[in-house]
Amino acid sequence: MSPANSPNNGGCDFVVDPQHSALIQPVFWTPEIDPATLPFIAGPSPAGSLRVSAETLHAHSIIELDETVLRLTLHGELYDVAIADAPDTRPLGAFVIFDEMTPDRLTAIERLWHAMFGKRVPPDPRITRQRRGRARQMLRAVDARELGATYRQIAEQLFPNIKHDAKTWIESPIRETTIRLARDGMAFVRGGYRNILRRPRRSR
Repeated sequence: MSPANSPNNGGCDFVVDPQHSALIQPVFWTPEIDPATLPFIAGPSPAGSLRVSAETLHAHSIIELDETVLRLTLHGELYDVAIADAPDTRPLGAFVIFDEMTPDRLTAIERLWHAMFGKRVPPDPRITRQRRGRARQMLRAVDARELGATYRQIAEQLFPNIKHDAKTWIESPIRETTIRLARDGMAFVRGGYRNILRRPRRSR
């Protein structure tokens, strides 16, 4: 199993099984792309009683790719981990890539730590209600444009409770919102969807 790069998916790296169709196999993002995919390596023995080993991670896995890439389920949530060559019983440590996504990686480690040791898991800051709702609107706008719908027709579907008559349409703020949703949606499907793997960034 190895990372594969596809020209049709925004150039994203993810682990795939070449023996199966991409339509039926789960997608595992590499740690370089997804800060919530946590690499684990063999480490020193912890001073306290809390520790995790490859054996522990395998015990919670629901999907495994060549025994080194795992999808875990803990208290109803999913976590992806990648294990470097390490004995099953040796204590593991999370390897943190030091880059612009380091804060996201540390958040993912904190969430997994809470889940692994029975603590209350903080919410995933990447998947906010607002972000999920906007992504849904963007995809609807892109689909409608691909089918030949005008921006006004799209607005009538996305914002049915707002009047969209011809006289006020040109000056309507909903027109600008709809155009922006279609524009951002196109960027989203051309690779921008990878941004949902990161926490929202404030514009500077």
